[in-house]
Amino acid sequence: MKEKIELEFLLKTSLRVLDNMIGSPSGLSEWFADNVTVRDEMYSFEWDGTIEEARLLTKKMNSKMKFRWIEDEENGDDYYFEMNFEIDQMTGIVSLKIVDFSEPDDIESAKMLWEQQINDLRRIIGA
Repeated sequence: MKEKIELEFLLKTSLRVLDNMIGSPSGLSEWFADNVTVRDEMYSFEWDGTIEEARLLTKKMNSKMKFRWIEDEENGDDYYFEMNFEIDQMTGIVSLKIVDFSEPDDIESAKMLWEQQINDLRRIIGA
């Protein structure tokens, strides 16, 4: 049984920039995966020649993207991964919240992977 992981990252960027990097296949290809393609609600993520597919469950402009891996869907599991972001009106800093699920033995490596991916995102957007 997988366990829920919740991470939060603060970014100095605009919602428009972040929405493009999270809400579009080309943006996701710059930091999340080597290549991302989409057909209807099905996203294909490629890493080192391996393709993983996920169904888009929710997309809210300037706010949220939520996916379910096809493997989890086929197994009847309710696991998902989600990227929520909002701006603090007082500071102008964007809070990016990640929700994911991982096997108990892999939680630390999953967190490290997300941290590396978010560091790549920060580098690309100059945050």
